[in-house]
Amino acid sequence: MPVAEVSTSDSVAVSAPGARGRATLRAIRVLWLRELIRFGRNRLRVAMGLVSPLMFLLVLGTGLGSMMGVSAGFRSYLFPGVLLMAVQAPAITVGISIVWDRQAGFLRQMLVAPVRRGAIVAGLCLGGATTGTLYGALVLVLAGVAGIPYHPQLLLVLAELALVAFTFTAMGVLAAVCIKRIETFQVVVNLALMPLLFLSGAMFPASGLPTWLGVAVNANPLTYAVDAIRRTLPGDAAHLPGADGPRWWDAAPPVVLEIGFVALLAAVALAVATRRFSRTE
Repeated sequence: MPVAEVSTSDSVAVSAPGARGRATLRAIRVLWLRELIRFGRNRLRVAMGLVSPLMFLLVLGTGLGSMMGVSAGFRSYLFPGVLLMAVQAPAITVGISIVWDRQAGFLRQMLVAPVRRGAIVAGLCLGGATTGTLYGALVLVLAGVAGIPYHPQLLLVLAELALVAFTFTAMGVLAAVCIKRIETFQVVVNLALMPLLFLSGAMFPASGLPTWLGVAVNANPLTYAVDAIRRTLPGDAAHLPGADGPRWWDAAPPVVLEIGFVALLAAVALAVATRRFSRTE
């Protein structure tokens, strides 16, 4: 039986799908570990990142609570907003690191690696989400100071914080992809996050706001993150006066739906960031 001769010049090198998948996972793991190493080696940054949330909880919460005659109650009301402040700091840090890497030329070295750019974005987002969750866990340990009882239900709150941290990181990466200068990035991100936090019902009850501000509160995605965390926390945080969350046709949306809304925002931010990352760099 004749054997067909195949010339070596006709052969085409094709990478196996399994090898490509392993390279993608390895790239995600490397970038995820990079963020964790940054988190572990810079203990001063970790300590400073917890100062602002603790100042809001212990100083602002105690002061305003004493003025209103509900000191412990107002700290319980403020606690979900303090958790959000804790997890948003690493997201901004990841975005700043991308801008710095671009200016230093390190980002270009990552982009020439034989991996999909979506893997780079996913690794950065997972790293920021993990460090943000660790920040949130450190603040969650102080639940007793805010009058929140220690209960296994806090693990559900930690899972919600992980989703919120991933959402913040994806939005930070999207901003870093669109903004090239470090000075502009810091100004834009601070201007964007401040009204989102204030109009989320985290700092004060939104029930007494004018109609136009009430519309802004309902359109704010952080409103649903704060309300989901507040309703998941054990104790009476969700039943305090003024702690009513967003209303859809005079009914409170289910917590699962609020979490789904935040997850949808994270998916959209991740998809847009990946697309812009592939086109502009």
